[in-house]
Parts: sequence; structure tokens; C-alpha cells
Amino acid sequence: MLGKKIIIAIDGFASSGKSTLAKDLAKALGYVFIDTGAMYRGISYFAKHHGFISSGEVNRQALIESLNSIELHFGTINAQNELPLFLNGIEITKEIRTNEISAIVSMVALIPEVRAKLVQMQREMGKNGGIVMDGRDIGTVVFPNADLKLFVTADLAVRAKRRFQEMQHINPMVDLQQVMNNLAERDRIDTTRAHSPLLQAADAILFDTGLMTRESQLKNALELAQKVINA
Repeated sequence: MLGKKIIIAIDGFASSGKSTLAKDLAKALGYVFIDTGAMYRGISYFAKHHGFISSGEVNRQALIESLNSIELHFGTINAQNELPLFLNGIEITKEIRTNEISAIVSMVALIPEVRAKLVQMQREMGKNGGIVMDGRDIGTVVFPNADLKLFVTADLAVRAKRRFQEMQHINPMVDLQQVMNNLAERDRIDTTRAHSPLLQAADAILFDTGLMTRESQLKNALELAQKVINA
């Protein structure tokens, strides 16, 4: 793809399809895809693995004191269209997608020190442009001057069905209602937290993926990106 290398920020609700759209768009443009949600899941996995989660609460001080020992990096998108995530050199791609991690990631993401560490990493990853970065505060906090911002949403029932089908590959006994309840709680935490809440930036374009096919999502997003690149 000829033209300038731009920064594309894609924000939205859990299981709204933003990562799928971001990956498809990055592939079509020849850009780098960065899944910031996976980074928060990676730190959540670290916290769980090191015993910093007890009775549904995070030992904030212990996690904060350990942040300097956490190194996260992505591999290359594989044949399953997954973006491998490595924590201190060990791949944790599947481990971060369990219901256990889904239940705690929003709590971990509330911690300002965690957000500060990851925002710094994310800005470094995208400083030269040519990226599609998805998350919950990319267009509002990480890259408020991003060249193109999209805000992705979908009905809760649609999102719950998607997450349920995704998780069945890991845990065939997963319960749909539990998944829906988990997503509803994540929505509440993400939109009401004091630091970097999930919200649509004033200059972001709304994408309701419940009303579009995967192909039409990509077509629309690609047209928007090409206009910015060629401007």
C-alpha cells in the first residue's frame, strides 16, 4: 500500500469484533497489528500466576512492585489468525483467553501504574506509524492524535455469543449466561473507571459490527483508511 504510514486507533467493547477488524485491516494495508487488550490480559495472567489475585481481589502493591520484571512482546500472526503473545519469553496466547483471566482483566486494568506501563509500551510500538492498534483507550489516551479512529460496538447478546463460541474451543463446559454476565460486568467497569474509561472519542467513527458482515466491515474501514492515506 503506497502513501504515508498512518496510525489507526480502534476502540470498543469486549467481544465487539474490534480485534478481528483490526487484524483484517492491518493485513490489507500491510501494517503491524497491536492487540492492547492482550497486553492487559498478559499482566493479568502474570498476577494470577504469581498469586496476586485472592478472593476476587488484586494485591495491587505486589503487582505494582513487579511491573519492572514484566516483558511483553508479540510474535507474527499465525495460520489460525492468532497474534501470539509472549510473557518474559514464554508464549501465553491461549492461557490469557480463559474465563479466569477474563474475570480479572478489567480489575487489573483499573490500576494506574499498570496502565502507565502499557501506554508507554504502546506508544513506543506505534511511534513510526504503519500500525493498527486496538483497545479501549487508544483514540482517547494512547494516540489521541491518531490519523483514523474507529469505535466498535455490538449488542451484548451478539458479543456474548461470539465470546462463548471462542471459549468453547478452550473449555467445552463454558456457560453462555456466565459469559454474558462477565461481559456486562466488564462493560460496567470499563466505562466507569476513573482512569482512561472506555468512551468514543469525539472524532471516532462508530462501527456496529452486529449489523455488518466481516467482509463489509473491512471494506468500509479500508475505504476510510485509504482516504486518509491518500489525503
